[in-house]
Order: sequence, then structure tokens, then C-alpha cells
Amino acid sequence: MNAELFEPLTLRETEIPNRVMVSPMCQYSCDDRDGLATEWHHVHLGSRAVGGAGVVIAEATAVEPRGRISPEDLGLWSQEHADALAPTAEFIREQGSVPAIQLAHAGRKASTRRPWEDGPRLVKPDEGGWTPKGPTETPYPRDEENTAPTERMDTEDIADVIDSFEQAAKHALDAGFEVPEIHAAHGYLLHEFLSPVSNDRDDEYGGDFEGRTKLLREVCERVRSIWPDEKPIFVRISATDWLPDRESWDVAQSARLAGDLAELGVDFLDVSSGGIHPDQQIPRAGPGYQAQYAETIREVLAEDGQTLSGDALAAGSDEIAVGTVGGITDATHAEALVGNERADAVLLAREHLRDPYFTLHAGRELDAENAPEWPDQYKRA
Repeated sequence: MNAELFEPLTLRETEIPNRVMVSPMCQYSCDDRDGLATEWHHVHLGSRAVGGAGVVIAEATAVEPRGRISPEDLGLWSQEHADALAPTAEFIREQGSVPAIQLAHAGRKASTRRPWEDGPRLVKPDEGGWTPKGPTETPYPRDEENTAPTERMDTEDIADVIDSFEQAAKHALDAGFEVPEIHAAHGYLLHEFLSPVSNDRDDEYGGDFEGRTKLLREVCERVRSIWPDEKPIFVRISATDWLPDRESWDVAQSARLAGDLAELGVDFLDVSSGGIHPDQQIPRAGPGYQAQYAETIREVLAEDGQTLSGDALAAGSDEIAVGTVGGITDATHAEALVGNERADAVLLAREHLRDPYFTLHAGRELDAENAPEWPDQYKRA
């Protein structure tokens, strides 16, 4: 019998062969600190495409140098960066997967060491780092030694960031990516503007919901203006800040934002959570612990007629598909999330680190007739 997990998903004119997606996962592997993709990125991403995932999303890729989490992060601020990524995008496509890339700016959480180098210890300007920028001068709170002085972005800085997202999207298109994912989650710049925890501006980019969401909406408008009509755009959000005891970003605002993004031409919402403040109160992170948020957003959108209907999302519609993340490690669980219509797709990160061939193994486990085939080179195994 067929499995829902392996049914295609059509967004605009892009057919995604199944509902498994590889979440963007930072590799911190540009050892020359130039943002240029290396053989590590090529093999890492290419292996997941060989593994049968419907979409392979390249890691959080900085739209400008100061937007990197660490100096070793991937970047996409020039044609040279696009050229370095082009062979990888082509290889992903050749394996039958859809190549995607997450466009990101780390904001006030930038300029830190790699996780295996005592991260998130700061990389100071005299060590090759830089001064982070954010919606206010309030830094991301860490211990005293690693709390970075942060510059408040003025309207010129904001305009520059919007331009940088547009230029990075153009480079992504030149590199051959089918989908850009705009990163507005995990306490990075666009999420910093969304959340009242980190944004207490009193200008047009702060204050109420409309002000705090303005930057993300403008970035989406700009990317949509240059991205081909037949190709989809994704956005990743944190559905909640996990800070119930203070004014913060929550699932009700996320659902409202989802409707706004759909009207702006966003086609897929990648629903994660957290990252804005170390005081976040995350309950024990069991399998699928974040699926509740994708499901809630999907239900709210359904009431407004904005969720994906059927198996295809037409260009120019106000519908949006919704994906879920978080502790998904099992084929049966992934199948249930899609089959029970809690989400339109599942995105796996750490499980894809453990098993690049998760999708192929899931097909065997589910005994699904519509599962992707193993590569000819591997069938004798």
C-alpha cells in the first residue's frame, strides 16, 4: 500500500516527490572564514539527496558577512558564493530531490565560536569577529565575558538588510536552488524583530504586531518580487518563545503572521520554536514535541481558508502549507504526522545527521509501494 509520507507535494509548479525534508543544519565548515562552500558541504548535502529526501535545505546561509553565527558559516553575498554552491544544487536535483537554501542573518547572536570550540563563546573583533547588530542595543544575554556589545539598527541598516536578502535570493537563483527559506526563527535577526522580548523599538519597526512583523514582511515581499512566480518560497518561524511569564511571541501571533505571509506569496511555513532568550522554558523534548504548533497554525489557517487544499498549492493563491519539526526520528511517527493531517510535511535535522538515508529506510520500514527507490549503485546491499 502507499504511504502518505511518500505522496508528492506540489507548491506552485515545483513538485516535491515526498513529504520528508532535510532541515537546514549549520556545519560551521568554511575554515577559511570566507563563507564559500567546500567539499564538506557538497558531500553532506548530496548524501541526504541520495538518501531520498524530497527537499534538501542547505544550512543557515548568511546574506552578509556580519549575518554569520560564526566566522566559519556559509555565506551567499556574492556571485563567487553562488558559483561555489552551484554544483551542489545541481547534484541534489540530479538525485530527484528539490534543492533549497535557508537565507539568514544572525543579528545579535552573531560572531560566536563553533560549538566544538567552546561555543557560544564570542569571537571578538580583534580575533576576526565583529560587533553584532540587532533591533536594539540590548545584547543576547550570556555570561558577562560572552555578552557582546550590540549596535541598534537604524532605518538605513534595516534597508541594507532587506537589500541583502534580495541580493542573496538572486544569488541562490543563479546557483540553481529551487526554494529559498527565509530564516525568521531561533532568536536570529528577523525573529528578534518579531518578539517583544527583544524588540522594544518605538518606531515603525517596533511596538505592536504590525510594527514588529514589518521587517519580515518587507523581506518576504522583496524576495517574492525577484523569485520566479512558478517557484515556492519557505519561511521558518519560532511559533513560541517558550516564555509564558512575560510578554513574548506566541502561537496566536504565529498563526496571524502565517496568514499575512500567505497573502505575500509565501508557500510553506516551517514551524519550529524557541531561541530568543536563555530563560525559555521548554518542556521535555519528546518525539514531535513541536507538532502541536504546526497543527494549531494549520487549524487556524483552515478556518480562514488559507491552508493547503488537496495536494497542490497554486501560484498566486492565499494558501500556505505547514511543516513540523522536533524530535522526529521514526518512520511510523512521520507517517502519522502527515497521514493524520497534523502537518503537510516533516522536517528532520539530527536524525538526518545520524542517518542520511532516513527516507529510503522509512520506505522499507513502512513497506510502502510509493517509496523512493534506492540508487542502482546501492541495490545489491
